[in-house]
Amino acid sequence: MTVFGIVGLPGSGKSEAAAVARELDVPVVTMGDVIRGACRDRGLDPATHHGEVAKALRAENGPAAIAEASLPHIEDGLEDSEHVVVDGIRSDVEVERFQAAFGEEFLLVSVEAPFETRADRLDLRGRDASVEDGGESLQDRDERELGFGMGEAMEMADVTIENVDSLADFQERIETLLTDGPSALADDERIELAEGNA
Repeated sequence: MTVFGIVGLPGSGKSEAAAVARELDVPVVTMGDVIRGACRDRGLDPATHHGEVAKALRAENGPAAIAEASLPHIEDGLEDSEHVVVDGIRSDVEVERFQAAFGEEFLLVSVEAPFETRADRLDLRGRDASVEDGGESLQDRDERELGFGMGEAMEMADVTIENVDSLADFQERIETLLTDGPSALADDERIELAEGNA
């Protein structure tokens, strides 16, 4: 059993990693869905109020609130699958909560890419509201996410993937990770493995 946690700044490739997992029939728990659901419960549009509600949930229920709300979904996934992918970890506190819940079966994967590359990808994706439409700039989003402790979470990664090549190359790396484990990527120049995972 492995719970693969995915962490990374907006546009780094977290959603693409989750898409590969779904193609492999690996259950995916998206932490952002918890926030989007809370937005709808509060009568707010997730496209423009996502960050505000994420902050509110943590203020109301503690810094691990979204991780806590995700645990039952992860456990449900593990009933029918050997692996589960958790998409959208935002902080070191969330990493610690998952480590406490799953121990050595929790593997943290940091997906990283330069600012300009991520900005281009988000423009192409078109999922988020633009600044003109009341959304956040990528720089503001980065600052907010780093404020949650994402930088610290990324530094805790067991596996770091530099996502700067083609989409097909990235998808292949994720598939190898999910099917064969981190040691299968030990010789890949775009992969950095923490000690003990090589």
